[in-house]
Amino acid sequence: MLFAFSPDYESQTMKRNLYPLITALGLSLLLPAVAQDAGKPTAQLLSDAYTGKAYSPYAKRNFPERPLWGDSHLHTSLSMDAGLFGNRLSPTEAYRFARGEEVVSSTGQAVRLGRPLDWLVIADHSDGMGMVGDIASGKPALLAYEQARRWNQGMAEGGDAAVAAALDLIGTFSQGKMDPEMFAMYSPGAKIYKNLWEKVIADAETFNEPGRFTALIGFEWTSLVKGANMHRVVIMRDGPTRARQVVPYTTQAPVGSPNPRDLWKYLARYEEKTQGEILAIAHNGNLSNGIMFPLEAQWEGTKLDDTYVTERIKWEPLYEMTQIKGDGEAHSFLSPDDEFGL
Repeated sequence: MLFAFSPDYESQTMKRNLYPLITALGLSLLLPAVAQDAGKPTAQLLSDAYTGKAYSPYAKRNFPERPLWGDSHLHTSLSMDAGLFGNRLSPTEAYRFARGEEVVSSTGQAVRLGRPLDWLVIADHSDGMGMVGDIASGKPALLAYEQARRWNQGMAEGGDAAVAAALDLIGTFSQGKMDPEMFAMYSPGAKIYKNLWEKVIADAETFNEPGRFTALIGFEWTSLVKGANMHRVVIMRDGPTRARQVVPYTTQAPVGSPNPRDLWKYLARYEEKTQGEILAIAHNGNLSNGIMFPLEAQWEGTKLDDTYVTERIKWEPLYEMTQIKGDGEAHSFLSPDDEFGL
């Protein structure tokens, strides 16, 4: 989860007005103790901030005072992993939940946040987006393929069979062994994929309400190199007009690539084509076997150069420190008992 600060949230009217603010990741760790002050001045504060007599505890403050809470990395039933492990809720329910409404969870229980979020990025995996839900529901066009039939049967049986089907599907994808004809149905260039992306954009626009709640359009680029995690969450600053000019970038050839240099080219093309703004956030480097942050060369042997360094800092100014898979800065030397501290 990221968070941001704005001194004048209500006055902001731009459609995706929180985008530049998410760069405040970790800011709370840097704020002085007086940032938590509710208004009572201290001798130290006054002596440092004023040269004469002071009577207003809020004068001369130079730190933001209103935290804006959000989530930059949320999956719905459109993602293979979330869908496989029981998430049956769509982006619509996710936005409703984030805005403070009561929803019925995938387990059938009524749930509601104690405090609504101020912003949200639904970042479903771009590879195979929407495929798992159609497999689970038994879409005839998918069941024509042996892989889909096998996974559908396991999901229908439930229990250990469903877990086995989920692990098999994830392993098949990570090893690049998906039936290419089947997977093409849920890849850029296919009508199903285009229509689904347009629905993702439309849902974000429906729930985006400047001054109250910001729905940022995004996706997750799911690069896996021999099982090593190289994932990035991609976030667009812009609204539907620009987002509809592209489709998410994937990792599967011939359209996509697992190489982050190619992802950065996609980001550059997006800004050139739409005149919009976009960024990527790397995460779970603890599961990358060291290739998320190479020191001399990329995993495929390409030496690091000035272009790599300047492009990475331009397109990836943030790093996601914590996710359900553990802290991204973890290492087995520091966390010997953490199975995710690799």
